[in-house]
Amino acid sequence: MIDILRSEWTKIRSVRSTVWTLTVTAVLMLGFSVLISASAKSMAEGPIPGDQAIVLSLAGIMLASLSMATLGVLVISSEYRTGGIRTSLMAVPKRMSLLTGKMVAFAVVSLVVCAVAAAGAIGVGVAISQPPSIEMGEVVRSSLGSGLYLTACGLFGLGLGTLIRHTPGAVVSAIALILVLPTMANQLPGGWGRTVADYFTTNAGSLVVSGRSNDSLGPWSGFAVYLAWAAVAVISGAALMRRRDA
Repeated sequence: MIDILRSEWTKIRSVRSTVWTLTVTAVLMLGFSVLISASAKSMAEGPIPGDQAIVLSLAGIMLASLSMATLGVLVISSEYRTGGIRTSLMAVPKRMSLLTGKMVAFAVVSLVVCAVAAAGAIGVGVAISQPPSIEMGEVVRSSLGSGLYLTACGLFGLGLGTLIRHTPGAVVSAIALILVLPTMANQLPGGWGRTVADYFTTNAGSLVVSGRSNDSLGPWSGFAVYLAWAAVAVISGAALMRRRDA
């Protein structure tokens, strides 16, 4: 497994699309932090509370989640597109070991980059909005929560990429499940609609970023629900990967 992880780490850091996508994610986080914090500061009639300053600083996380999901798709679908998956399977005949190696290498890189980007976004946003006080524990929790959430988005994308094997199709599916359908679920009527919306992908997963609860879930239980969504995609993709030809 160490050799597989080393190989996947080499692929991640040597492929341009990976480096550029991670860069785009960081730029989105930092750029939206500057724009939203500066806008809020200019319109505020008084000091901006510390917890609100943190929320404003993480305004770019939704677009960053799409960027990370796209990267997750590319980690596996690009090999199917180029035929490189055949070479990978010749080197690692055990397909589940190969997929596990990809997931672990991706998750580690994603968590580090996204947590650092979130911390940087909060630092920049707080410097602009200048709240009277801010709790460092909340900064750490929000940074870690953002890193975990964006990593889960990436793993969701990786699962969809393994399942669909076609980059445009997997990316469109990721956008639908992460951005479009959760918004539509919020419009469902009645108590059952509210429950469905609370448990739907990013509606549940994003709670770990804000640290807040909805009617059904808390921050960590919501994140666990989102991980379950990602696990369904990964397990379905893994099952088909074992049965289909490369």
